[in-house]
Amino acid sequence: MPKINTYQDISLIDREAKKDYIDRHSPFIHTVDEAKAGEKLTVKVKMGNEYVHPDDFDHFIKFIQLWNGDTLLAETNFPPGTLGNKAGHAEVDFYIVPSKDLNLVAMAYCTKHGLWQSDPKAVKISE
Repeated sequence: MPKINTYQDISLIDREAKKDYIDRHSPFIHTVDEAKAGEKLTVKVKMGNEYVHPDDFDHFIKFIQLWNGDTLLAETNFPPGTLGNKAGHAEVDFYIVPSKDLNLVAMAYCTKHGLWQSDPKAVKISE
């Protein structure tokens, strides 16, 4: 199994280079805290919060996945050059139709620095 990297609170980190490295490789989940069962829910996953990631032929974000516990809900793949070979925030909107409470986690793969996992995001689903 590959090593899984996770986000750290960068306000606690001293060196700017380490803040940059952690932030730009971490996926962040953006969605509501509550939703209705059976209705379409938009879940945005964005790579990096403050810092952008390279988009070079040998160093880019290859995929972003959205998980609910052990269940893969969605995945998107990015070929090199998706961001015009310029550093940026790879991001994707996933649309899911939930029937029960969610415990979402995003996973993303950098071709140079491996697999990265987001903080979990709980979404309460009501009838």
